[in-house]
Amino acid sequence: MPSAVTPPPEPKHAGIEIAIDRGGTFTDCIATNIPGREDVVVKLLSVDPLNYDDAPTEGIRRILEITTGKKFNRGEQIDTSGIASIKMGTTVATNALLERSAESCALIVTKGHEDLLRIGDQTRPKLFDLNIRRASPLFSEVLEIDERVTPEEYTEDPSPKAADELDELVDDVQVVKGIGGELIRILKPLHAESTREGLQKLFDKGVRSLAVVLLHSYTFPKHELAISKIAKEIGFTQISLSSQLLPMIKAVSRGHSAAADAYLSPVVEKYIDGFRAGFVGKLEDSSNGARCEFMQSDGGLVGWQRFNGLRAILSGPAGGVVGFSRTCYDEDEKTPCIGFDMGGTSTDVSRYGGLLTHTMENIIAGVTIQTPQLDITTVAAGGGSILTYRNGLFNAGPQSAGAHPGPACYRKGGPLTVTDANLVLGRLSAEHFPKIFGPSENEPLDYNTSRKLFEEITVTINEDLKTSGGKALTVEEVCLGFLDVANESMCRPIRQITESKGYNTADHNLASFGGAGGQHACAIAARLNIGRVLVHKHASVLSALGMALADTVQELNEPCSCEYYSSVDEVEFRLSNLKDQVMRQLKSEGFTNDQITYERYVNLRYSGSDTTIMILQPDDGDFAAAFVKEHEREFSFTLPNRKVLVENLRIRGRANATLQLGKKRTISGEIVELSSSPISLKNQNFLKVYFEGGWADSPLFLLEDCQPGTVITGPAMIYDQTQMIVVQPKSAARILQSHIVIDLDHDLPDSSKLVVEPETDLLTEDPIQLSIMSNRFMGIAEQMGLTLQKTSVSVNIKERLDFSCALFGPDGGLVANAPHVPVHLGSMEHAVRFQHKLHAGNLRPGDVLISNTPMAGGTHLPDITVITPIFDKEGKNINFYTASRGHHSEIGGILPGSMAASATRLYEEGAQITSTFLVRDGIFREEEISKILFDDPGAHPGCSGTRKLSDNLNDLKAQIAANTKGANLVQSLIEECGIKKVHFYMNAIKNNAATAVRAYLRQTYAKFEGKPLTAIDHMDDGTPIQLTITIDPSGSASFDFTGTGLEGLHCYNAPSAITKSATMYVLRCLINEDIPLNEGCLLPITFNIPYGTLLNPSPAAAVCAGNPITSQRVTDVLIKAFQACAASQGDCNVFSFGFGGKDPETRKDIAGFGFGETICGGSGAGKGWHGTSGVHIHMTNTRITDPEVLEKRYPCVLNRFSLRSGSGGVGEFNGGMGVIREYEFRRDLSASIVSERRVYQPFGMNGGGSGMSGRNTSAGVECEMVVQESFQNYPAEYVSALEKHAAMLEISLNEQNPGMAMDHLGPQFSSSHLIATPSLEFSGSSQNPSFHPEAHAGASPDVQMLWDWQDPQTTEHFGNGITQPLKATSRARNNSIPVDLAVGRNSASSSLVSSSLPNNHVSFGGNPDPSNDIPVATAASYFRTYFQFIHSQYPFLSMRQCGEWYNEWKLGIKEPLMNICNRLSPSIEIG
Repeated sequence: MPSAVTPPPEPKHAGIEIAIDRGGTFTDCIATNIPGREDVVVKLLSVDPLNYDDAPTEGIRRILEITTGKKFNRGEQIDTSGIASIKMGTTVATNALLERSAESCALIVTKGHEDLLRIGDQTRPKLFDLNIRRASPLFSEVLEIDERVTPEEYTEDPSPKAADELDELVDDVQVVKGIGGELIRILKPLHAESTREGLQKLFDKGVRSLAVVLLHSYTFPKHELAISKIAKEIGFTQISLSSQLLPMIKAVSRGHSAAADAYLSPVVEKYIDGFRAGFVGKLEDSSNGARCEFMQSDGGLVGWQRFNGLRAILSGPAGGVVGFSRTCYDEDEKTPCIGFDMGGTSTDVSRYGGLLTHTMENIIAGVTIQTPQLDITTVAAGGGSILTYRNGLFNAGPQSAGAHPGPACYRKGGPLTVTDANLVLGRLSAEHFPKIFGPSENEPLDYNTSRKLFEEITVTINEDLKTSGGKALTVEEVCLGFLDVANESMCRPIRQITESKGYNTADHNLASFGGAGGQHACAIAARLNIGRVLVHKHASVLSALGMALADTVQELNEPCSCEYYSSVDEVEFRLSNLKDQVMRQLKSEGFTNDQITYERYVNLRYSGSDTTIMILQPDDGDFAAAFVKEHEREFSFTLPNRKVLVENLRIRGRANATLQLGKKRTISGEIVELSSSPISLKNQNFLKVYFEGGWADSPLFLLEDCQPGTVITGPAMIYDQTQMIVVQPKSAARILQSHIVIDLDHDLPDSSKLVVEPETDLLTEDPIQLSIMSNRFMGIAEQMGLTLQKTSVSVNIKERLDFSCALFGPDGGLVANAPHVPVHLGSMEHAVRFQHKLHAGNLRPGDVLISNTPMAGGTHLPDITVITPIFDKEGKNINFYTASRGHHSEIGGILPGSMAASATRLYEEGAQITSTFLVRDGIFREEEISKILFDDPGAHPGCSGTRKLSDNLNDLKAQIAANTKGANLVQSLIEECGIKKVHFYMNAIKNNAATAVRAYLRQTYAKFEGKPLTAIDHMDDGTPIQLTITIDPSGSASFDFTGTGLEGLHCYNAPSAITKSATMYVLRCLINEDIPLNEGCLLPITFNIPYGTLLNPSPAAAVCAGNPITSQRVTDVLIKAFQACAASQGDCNVFSFGFGGKDPETRKDIAGFGFGETICGGSGAGKGWHGTSGVHIHMTNTRITDPEVLEKRYPCVLNRFSLRSGSGGVGEFNGGMGVIREYEFRRDLSASIVSERRVYQPFGMNGGGSGMSGRNTSAGVECEMVVQESFQNYPAEYVSALEKHAAMLEISLNEQNPGMAMDHLGPQFSSSHLIATPSLEFSGSSQNPSFHPEAHAGASPDVQMLWDWQDPQTTEHFGNGITQPLKATSRARNNSIPVDLAVGRNSASSSLVSSSLPNNHVSFGGNPDPSNDIPVATAASYFRTYFQFIHSQYPFLSMRQCGEWYNEWKLGIKEPLMNICNRLSPSIEIG
């Protein structure tokens, strides 16, 4: 901070008011309150070292020369006695963050969490990038502090302690009360001396800036404050404490914010000191000079003494939001406004309905920032967006030409951009644009170059159209098409900030500003059905004007953990205390009571939900009632049986001493007062401007020549020194004192609206409309996703984002799949088509279907799919389907979390729904679905019903709401365009996707000279996944998985839909361009996935791990076949824990919870790039639970979450490192993990090294494979026999392979130790219905019997799992569950991860039944797992080999091997 001294009170000071927006390219300055003259605007380059040192100082100097007529010499200090205020926004902090140009800082963090900010939430920023690129960290050093605290209670406790019981626990030594009111247990106090020693070492290295984030410091800041005290004594100059910046839960977000503040505050301080040096008195005495304030990200001004790096990041955009909200929102009409700020590289959109809307968290330049900031959405589309034509689609952005080289017309050899299209179409006039181009910077925009490049791209487009039979386009039509596509891309975020929050977009005005906004505003409004566009006369410098109109703000936040209605008095007391502190601060800065207003907020959430809403105090003072009302408005539901909990309190004090607000008149009032006067066109200049109907002579008006009241009908152009405004045909612009108001007529044709052709017309494919419709379809799927996220209740869907939404055609074919979770890509199509065929002719409007079983197109049971048919107006024909798939973290089964590693049969994994009506004729069938979720699973032996029925029901309702949102948007699109056109382009987009895939496959065919692509990898139990890709020269391909191992008695079986999803994902990654994600992607491909194999199992097979685990191995095999990069971790590490469900003895239901999360690893390296460490890869991208949220909700301590050093494969390009995640439970729980890559390492490529295998450990002991609990009911002799059979097989193998080392296994095994198991001898077809098992062609009866599922011989099914369930006991905190996550490799490198759990051995008992023989499949599966994990020197054994050996033993060589077995060990007996 520049100064810690509070400035003295500042009396009102007469003089001009100057506001400045220092942007990255230009600095805009505006002077107001000038006696006797209009406002003065100055625009200059932000960096011009040949002429001045600092742009804002130079701007002020020029303003003073203009307003006073006096000479102010450059370089001399400026006297500010004639200036009342200087208000400024700056991008200094933003630029330093983007460019990583500041000096690095050090991160101080709780021990065990050194990589907290490197791993973050574990997601990758771009879903389809194999080369995962994360933003570089802001710190260079990390110091772990050996301290630890955790919440004493947990919110998911079904039997929480009473308040008096909690009070008795407080001893102020081990258990204390946090600031928020919750109890905190101090597990390890801060050790001052070791802390000092560590900080001193950092200081000696030259570090001067610290970011401090300790777990739970938001409510227990004592340890952070102690560190700050020591650091100040040592001499650190910048100490950013996360607990003081914004005391809110979520250590990752708070830590990133502290790092950003520590990184940026020295930059801001240096800039402010330099700026103040240019003025007499350095702006310290505002009684004799200007009061200097800076704009913060929250839209409020603060004195330079209190301006910090964290709150400076969105300084400029915040000024724009304040500018349009103060100038364009009509206090009389109260029509909400959408801010549309279009610049060169991006466009910012925001909404204002009478109150500035804040968000507490945002991602900026790859850094999660947790601080109050205006709710602004940015889209990568602006004047510099690069225009391309690829795969039959028009594309605008997201790449930008930037300032250098800039658009083609800038005379620097740049690409075609939106600016070039506007220039060619006459919407920009080179004559009226600054002549600053060319070598001497004195030439106009280069029209000829832009035209030439558009002529070239038009030739390419027309060649494609000729091939497809489409109509040729002119250059002008191509240019207009690109603008339409760019406009549609800018409409998508506008729809999101309105429709996703429950607002109708058409009910707004569009407030346009920014350098390029005026050229697109009318077209954007028409596309959104908005009737009015508002353009302020200072629209091109509106951010600067916003600084002039902004309030000075002081804000305080405080955590508060309590139930609202039982703590109203406490909440009120604490709010009043915060208000007093804010008032004292603002008064100390010279403001009086009549200049200060206060906003009182309470951040509330429902019990059991992590979704908070910041509620402004309502008129009746009932925050909770207002919360319920807002929750219903935004999310469409309430939870009447849930308590409303307080999360934190907030007071925002606003003070404004400016004279500007008193001048404001409402727009509606001014329109009434002014008489309309059409302008004369006599002697008017005209421009040729191209619109939908062709070229039009459009009059050109200089804004300053137009008197208030003037009405200009379109087409027309209005310009001033800084902007060009396009008035479209059939619209009228009214000139007011400070605004241009453009009213549109939606009943008339417009270039930006999709035209509905008569149903009789023959449609031909138009690449422009194809691009727009592709955007619209994808936009519908994305809107569905936003709705589902907002309306859901569970952490898994709302916070971890484990869901997907999609739009389907009338036959159930995929039209658009929003890129949410890759494993869902395309797989929902199978579920929708199954229901479409099953219920053909039986569906009615108002119906909603639900399904989750593999035989019905599901992937695993927790992924529940909700399907809604969309009928025509007559209710006869289905036009589309919408569907949403969400992962329900609890649906019953044998273990909490419904992801039991020990599951061997489908019913053990929870509720099974092949098909039923969730809604029939508009009625939600709650009783029926509750029975399916709760009663039915609990009827199976050892199983319970769902342990979170209320969450299931609410999430299903959220899925219905998402489908309904999609259905409404589809109906709107049909009404706008007509069903014929919508269906035409639905099919055209599928064909377009197929064209893109075929083009890539043809390139691949040429690259590999037509040779088949082959790859094989193995699951940890030795099961091979084998693939042969045969590509035809035409671009068709066969993906043949013959050779893949058979399904097993475990949960790693993967329904065939998963393999197809993985294929679609890999193809999208390899194409590396935006293509439509629909069924067309797989049209060029035929699949052969033999039935009965791991990738196409029978309907009774357990599959819960197939979705998150086996899918990753399939992806590895696909990527290996294409030789794209090394293997990544090949895993998702699904870790589940909880308690409750049916008591195994009493069969009574016990209240509890189930929780699960997936854990990241390392990504594989590729040619030219290293792998990334600690990141989710390929088939998932769900978030990890923040450690503070995890410990607040559940009885556990996350002791460690860090990168696993050295685990990545080594090569020219190294693989990413995996992670280590260690849990410690604080009460008895059941836990389970499904994981892979514990035996087979992630493979390297092109000679690169393999990544390390993962490990699962319990209390430091390696977890071994054990027989699961469901085996304990088998007779002891039954178990003993299996163990003896395995021992005999081991002896036989030892005799055949002396040395027991893999090096001696023979030439049939690869040198890389990735064992090539012999191919299977049967063939099958993926077309086999999964619910009708068929015999394998060519298989003998004995072999056929081996693989057929057989009925269990007891009431409990026997099976084996790679990892097993455990019982965790809370022995004085010694029952930790470390999770060693495996790592990856390099150029042929990849990373792998795993989380560890204890596996407890189970005793066996029961009554033997010698008459029962052991099923072959059971024995084979047991043997394979036995040798894989108990005697891992034989990981090559396939289930087939084990089964054949067992058959041989039964048929003829039983006695000799039994004799061998007797010699093996005295402990083995034959009975």
